[in-house]
Amino acid sequence: MLSKNIITLSLITVAVLQATDVDVPTISVESTIITEVSQKAQVSADLAKALSSSIPSIDMNRRSAIANDIYIRGQKRDNISIDVDGTKVYGAGINRMDPPISHILTNQIDDVEVIEGPYDVENFGTLSGGVKIKTKKPTKDLKAEIDFGLGSFNYKKAGVTINGGNDLIRILLSTSYETSNQYKDGNGDTISEQVDKYANIHPSAKGTRYKAQYRDMDAYTKKSIMTKAYVSVTNNQELRLSYTANRSDDILYGNSPMDALSDDSNIYGIEYNIDNITNSYKNINLKYYYSDVDHPMATKYRISSNNPMMNITNHLKSKMEGIKLKSTFNISSYKLLVGLDGSRRTWDGNYYNTTTGSALMAGNSKSVDDTETENTAIFAKVEKFFNDLSLKAGVRIDNTDIKNTLTNQSSSYSGFNANILASYNLTNEDKIFFGFGQASRVPDARELYFKMPNANLVGTPNLDKTTNREIDLGYEANYNNFDFKLKAFYSILDDYIYIKKGAMMNAFTNIDATIYGTELTASYYATDDLTIDTGLSYKRGKKDDQLSGQTDKDLADIAPLRGNINLNYEYMKQSVVSVELQASDKWTVIDSDNGEQKLDSWAVLNLKLKHHVNKNTDLTLGINNLFDETYAVNNTYADLILISAGGTSNVMLMNEPGRYVYTNLTFKF
Repeated sequence: MLSKNIITLSLITVAVLQATDVDVPTISVESTIITEVSQKAQVSADLAKALSSSIPSIDMNRRSAIANDIYIRGQKRDNISIDVDGTKVYGAGINRMDPPISHILTNQIDDVEVIEGPYDVENFGTLSGGVKIKTKKPTKDLKAEIDFGLGSFNYKKAGVTINGGNDLIRILLSTSYETSNQYKDGNGDTISEQVDKYANIHPSAKGTRYKAQYRDMDAYTKKSIMTKAYVSVTNNQELRLSYTANRSDDILYGNSPMDALSDDSNIYGIEYNIDNITNSYKNINLKYYYSDVDHPMATKYRISSNNPMMNITNHLKSKMEGIKLKSTFNISSYKLLVGLDGSRRTWDGNYYNTTTGSALMAGNSKSVDDTETENTAIFAKVEKFFNDLSLKAGVRIDNTDIKNTLTNQSSSYSGFNANILASYNLTNEDKIFFGFGQASRVPDARELYFKMPNANLVGTPNLDKTTNREIDLGYEANYNNFDFKLKAFYSILDDYIYIKKGAMMNAFTNIDATIYGTELTASYYATDDLTIDTGLSYKRGKKDDQLSGQTDKDLADIAPLRGNINLNYEYMKQSVVSVELQASDKWTVIDSDNGEQKLDSWAVLNLKLKHHVNKNTDLTLGINNLFDETYAVNNTYADLILISAGGTSNVMLMNEPGRYVYTNLTFKF
């Protein structure tokens, strides 16, 4: 099988390399890049909020005041990949209390590339999209940046980044501290008061209320440090070392039965890079990475823990290590990248009594059986340009073994992922683009082996891998005073991993489904000082067949029509006033059989002033949700373990923050 895939890879590469030589700049049509993330995301260090506010295809999943998750085109969890400087990052929590993007803070980030669709062959498991985060790099010049932030609900943030070095070594050190009280929604309710309101309506959920001594506790405290050292071995060779540590404490997750006692992660990277080896051999890069996450979540702060049998901690740990070798060649007008990729992820979890530290009951201490997922892969990408036509092609061949070390269960998966992207310039200002891709991802340990405290196996050990076959079409225009991009996609999901609400055993199942939609972005430069930006996203998802015993064929997590319009006025150099309207249609197309509920439409108005005081100082003032609206951005699909009153479909929602006033002061030296 592997030899056949390698032959296919060779034929694709040869076919593209035999085309006519033309030197044309690289054009990216499959992704969106956000730059200066740390300057734009000044409300908090939460990357999810920054991404969902900037890119129409991204929706946010509100989990807490911090550490929120994202969807790309209705896809989340392992259906999208998260990459930080070439390091594959995972969380440990089964309930997405520590999603991968929460382990990198916005003040550490230089830019973010969001891939929409199955168009990344460099990373394992990019089924329907991915996020590639590039953090700040050390410089030779001695520089320092100090950030202070204050906001509603006693939000406080402080961060320092220092750069410096010489021709031999460059060093960066970035550290931050952030904390906040519980935010209040548009009704004036804190996180604990939102739980109270739900429990008042549904008395069977009264145990999820916060104890009196914890009702007014802070929503979270988060500390982080990132350090890098780049050593110049020769003129074209460099050793790159990096370490990032995150320490979060007492994070409240109001509409989940548990809160996080802590969330600690470490990310290490060792990289060796050689440039310009020969005229055609442009680069070779070898990287080893390691990350670990320690994430205990518990009922400690809830009334339910007064019952000794309900005083539960689910302590989960995850480790990820990998090595990746990439080589880049420029052959005439061709750009070719080939690589090898290998990784091992371990994941396990244990239930125990928070007070005594003992297992809940004999023979039942595991929440996730100790599981190892080992992947090896070969991948290649090639780019070629022909006058007004540009082509990209990519292939990845995966072999993955998953082993439950507790029961000696094991599964093996092979995958052939490939894509091709084409862009054609109709005129100097207009172009059209087309993409087709196939990608797959394997089930994770939660989907295979997760157990409830009563020992019921919610996971399904015989799940198949999910495969996505997708078509993307688009048109882009770039004129002197107007930019416009329209994208449409159609995604066919085979053996999509889905959860069935109410199933006591083996709740995860494979289904076939489709997702399709369109996204629009546009900018109008009315004058040299006035710009209008807008974005819009619409999507629909359908199961091919409803689950057994159910009637609803609508796919969960598919947000309704949403958009934003942003007015920016530059009143002096680097000083801008922004007025933004964000809005969403009613969420009425839902999977009611699996926990979703109908949600009202909403619209919020945000104001922001960024004043460039001088070359060393920037001051930002802002108000989000000016009119103090009460609304929710995400639904209640049973894939998350949320507070629910018995068998009712009225699962507890988390409302967004109400009116939020903030200020940020940045000093640069």
